[in-house]
Amino acid sequence: MRSRILASILVVAALGMTVAGITAYLLQRDRTLEDIDDVLISRVEAAQKVVSGAATPLSVDGPRPANPNQRRFPTVTDAMRSALSHVPTNRNESSLGIIDGRAQIIPGAPPDFAIEDNPDLVSRIIAEVADGKVKMGTSLSDHGLYRYIAAPLNLEGVESKPGDAIFVAAVDVNGSLESLGSWSLTYAIVSFITLFAIGLVGWFFAGRLLRPIRQLRAAASRITATDLSERIPVVGQDDVSELTSTVNDMLERLNGSMTSQNQLIDDVRHELKTPITIVRGHLEVLDPTNVAEVEAARALAIDELDRMAGLVDDIESLAETQLALTCTRTDAATFTSDVFAKASVIGGHDWVLVESATAVVSIDTGRVTQAWLQLADNAAKYSPANSTIEIGSTVLRDSIEFWVADSGPGIAPAAVERIFERFGRVDTGRGIRGSGLGLAIVKAIAVAHGGTVNLTSSPKGSRFGIIVPSLETMNTEELEGITP
Repeated sequence: MRSRILASILVVAALGMTVAGITAYLLQRDRTLEDIDDVLISRVEAAQKVVSGAATPLSVDGPRPANPNQRRFPTVTDAMRSALSHVPTNRNESSLGIIDGRAQIIPGAPPDFAIEDNPDLVSRIIAEVADGKVKMGTSLSDHGLYRYIAAPLNLEGVESKPGDAIFVAAVDVNGSLESLGSWSLTYAIVSFITLFAIGLVGWFFAGRLLRPIRQLRAAASRITATDLSERIPVVGQDDVSELTSTVNDMLERLNGSMTSQNQLIDDVRHELKTPITIVRGHLEVLDPTNVAEVEAARALAIDELDRMAGLVDDIESLAETQLALTCTRTDAATFTSDVFAKASVIGGHDWVLVESATAVVSIDTGRVTQAWLQLADNAAKYSPANSTIEIGSTVLRDSIEFWVADSGPGIAPAAVERIFERFGRVDTGRGIRGSGLGLAIVKAIAVAHGGTVNLTSSPKGSRFGIIVPSLETMNTEELEGITP
């Protein structure tokens, strides 16, 4: 990934620099060619100024402008020699004076190239200006690529025909563009150095940005099915850091789930070990010829098997509480009456409906009924025979409590937390048998509804309550139409 990111950055940067370089080169080349034309025109205007004594605008492909105050020279040759001596010739430039169809006058200072060495170009120029107009053109030959301008010089007071005196100025195009080539080479070198610097910096910063991912990969390789304690350091506040935090949270949940699973397996193994040991012990000492022992062993085995079947059912119920609930708007008062009617059939006690909340709640009535009846069953088990057990529902500030109060021996403060754990029991000395999953199921159902379980206990009795959020409180008349 680091290499792909860096390669993408370098490719985009290289393309951008290449396009910028080519664009700059073409623009500068066009400007240089325009400057060449401007230089050629200025040379002719300078020559005309020397000959005429005044500057006049030049019109390419037009007649030479007339000047009534033109300077007078004895001969055309003298005028041409004066023009060539006063018109500057810079680098990559050359000039020439053509008299009577021959290249006769050259500048005093030797130019970079000689126009007269190209007789074909001289002949071409003579033919082009035969009509007496200023001409500009381009010549490509073995001598090079030249841009030239030719202007006939017709003098006042000197008898001459068009083409007898021609002032020629030329520029070596390749030589003028040579500096542009040097600039392009410099640009290419600087671009290469820049790309190299981008590569170094990009490699460093890509490594820093991807470090959490490498740590994530290393941590994932160290994580096994039995050890999920590995955590990845979170550095910064970017997207990768958020990904790291998310993975850490996932590992935390997986670790909690694994711990819970291992605990459940240990608890189930412990709970199933006792009845298996009991049944095996009786079978090992059983006398097959003794009918009474066989009948007793049979009854004991069936009883223990029933207890193991009940344990499996409770484990299944606890697992199902992790599933999504099917909640509906429910009238709490009507729901309380229905649950009370079911609980009151548990014999051996006097059941009293103390209070019914006037409110609407969103609950899975089947699950809450299961949890509430579990509390009622526990109250019946641990309360003295023929004692009073109270049931009711109470409106709290923003929730509803469905509760059961008994008159049993109470629960020690140290055991309050343990009784809601899986297989957690309190030894009451009454010989009550159970799987130890009932209150764990009650708590799981309450938590699934976004609520909790409330417990108040004393030596005179215990009060268990399932607290769930309420939607709203209403008057009795307003509750009509709400499905219980």
